[in-house]
Amino acid sequence: MTDPAGTALVVVDLQNDFCAGQVARARFGGDPAALASVVANSVRAVRRARRAGVEVVFVRFHGDARHQGAAWRARDRRLGKRPKCLEGSWGAEFHGVAPAPGERVVTKRACFDAFLGEGLEEHLRARGTGHLVFAGLYADVCVDSTARTAFQKGFHITVLTDCTTSLHLPYDDVLRFMRVLYGARTTTADDPAAWTAPAPEEEPCAP
Repeated sequence: MTDPAGTALVVVDLQNDFCAGQVARARFGGDPAALASVVANSVRAVRRARRAGVEVVFVRFHGDARHQGAAWRARDRRLGKRPKCLEGSWGAEFHGVAPAPGERVVTKRACFDAFLGEGLEEHLRARGTGHLVFAGLYADVCVDSTARTAFQKGFHITVLTDCTTSLHLPYDDVLRFMRVLYGARTTTADDPAAWTAPAPEEEPCAP
């Protein structure tokens, strides 16, 4: 059984510059087939959530230089990085799946954490959401940054292991870190438990 009232699927940065084309291929050093599998599994997870009545929230990144802070610009100059997912460009468009009418879209402007975007926490609180299921890219960058804030704000975390992968760090290490630090549930989208919010714990007794 799913818990639509308490659970939301958060789809992070499934955009062309991260998933397809020259920019994505140059950035992702792993097997391109693995990245394609992540996208395909994320698309299926979105379909499953919609069928079950679980809310889907899409997160997107805009990396235009005008949105970048001084430290971000200095890093890019030092490492020779070029801005990705420019507003209005093909690279910024959603890849594989797009929001349906009425689904929430949160835009991050040169930041990793979706809670620094436009009203994510307020939206989730208003919906009575307490459990976030994560898919998208990348587990060690934007998924982790958002999951970290979510945990600190009291949300339960599930990471769909077949719907994400890592960019810089060993993937198994990233998942282990999330389990230890955030108490995250890490499982596949086919696991029915992934879509169910953890049972509430008893409040501690007053002294």
